[in-house]
Amino acid sequence: MKYEDAIKELEEIIEKLNTGKLSMSDASKYFERGAELSKFCYEELKSVKGKVSVIKEELGTLLEEEE
Repeated sequence: MKYEDAIKELEEIIEKLNTGKLSMSDASKYFERGAELSKFCYEELKSVKGKVSVIKEELGTLLEEEE
């Protein structure tokens, strides 16, 4: 799953939950799926943040070597 797809699905779930027209069972299922998607998105962002940190560190090292 791509991050963008997960965000889109999360937005759809939020819309459905905000209607207040779901049964308790359906609301629970959507809430559970939303929690899974939130965790996925968090992990994806954490991974990207780590990659960006590595790139910044490598660039800093390269710039220091050129000076």
